[in-house]
Amino acid sequence: MILVAGATGTVGREVVRAFPPGVPLRLMTRNPEGVTVTRPEVEAVAGDYARSDSLTRALRGVRKAFLVPSRVGGDEGAVFLRAARAAGVRHVVALSAASVTDARADDLITRWQRDNEELLRRSGMAWTLLRPRSFMSNCLSWAGTVRSDRVVRALYGTSANACVDPRDIAEVAVRALTEDGHEGAAHTLTGPEAISAAEQTRLLAQVLGVSLRFEELAPEEARAALLRRHPPELAEALLSSARRQRDGAKAAVGSGVREVTGRPARSFAEWAGDHAGAFAPRRPHEGEGIGMVRSALG
Repeated sequence: MILVAGATGTVGREVVRAFPPGVPLRLMTRNPEGVTVTRPEVEAVAGDYARSDSLTRALRGVRKAFLVPSRVGGDEGAVFLRAARAAGVRHVVALSAASVTDARADDLITRWQRDNEELLRRSGMAWTLLRPRSFMSNCLSWAGTVRSDRVVRALYGTSANACVDPRDIAEVAVRALTEDGHEGAAHTLTGPEAISAAEQTRLLAQVLGVSLRFEELAPEEARAALLRRHPPELAEALLSSARRQRDGAKAAVGSGVREVTGRPARSFAEWAGDHAGAFAPRRPHEGEGIGMVRSALG
C-alpha cells in the first residue's frame, strides 16, 4: 500500500494520475468526497495533520508514502513523520524545493523546507527528496486578468525561472515510490529552459490565439497585493524569492527529470497548450481567481 498525502493538491492529484493501474493506493485528504478517482485499487481516506487519530488510520498498512507539507512554518512534516514511523512506513518521498540548496535563500519558506528535509533524513525511514523549481501551473493565477483584460501582471517580468510542469514532478515521484535506487536521493527538477513571465505571456497568446500584453508590477504593488492575501512574514519571503529570481538564482536548467524518467522535461509551451482551456472565457456566474504575482515568486 502506498499513501499519497495531499492527494487533491497541485502535485498530489498529478501523482495519483501518474500511477499505473493495479497499484494499491490510499489517498489522504481533508475532503475525501472531493476525490474523483474510481479505480478499485484506490481508496480515499480523511486525514488531518492536526488529528493524530486520523493519521493513524490513514497510515495503517502503508509501506511507502508521498508527503507534501503545505502550511508554511507549521509542524505538519514532523507530525506526519512521527505517525508514519509508528505505523511502520519504510520509505517517504517528500516534496521540497530547489531553493534549499541556495545559500542566499534565508526566508521563512526556505528555512521551513530545510527543516522538513532534515526531519525526514533523521526520521529513521528511507527517504527521497524532490526539489522542483516553480510550478508552471502557477500561471493559472493569471487566468482572471487574461479573461477580463487580456493582460498578465507580474513582478520582475524579464527574470527567468526554469519552471517545471507538475506532471513531471508527479512522474518522478511515482518512479521513486515504485522503483529501486531512489533511497537517499535528492532530485532537483526543472523544465527544459529558463523562461520569464513576459515570455510566458507571449507563448500563452500564441496558444490562445489572442493578443496579450504584459504589465510589470512595481515592488510596492506586489507587496500590497501579497499583504492582502498573506501574513507579513510570508509576503516578505515571497518578495525575497522574487528578488533572487531577478538576480538569476533560478535560471539554471537541470537534468533531473530526464535522469529519472528517461525523457526530456515538458516545455512551458507544452504545458500552455494542454491547459489553454483554463484561460478561456467563462460564463458570468462562474468564479475567477485574481492572483497577479504568485507565478513570479515561486
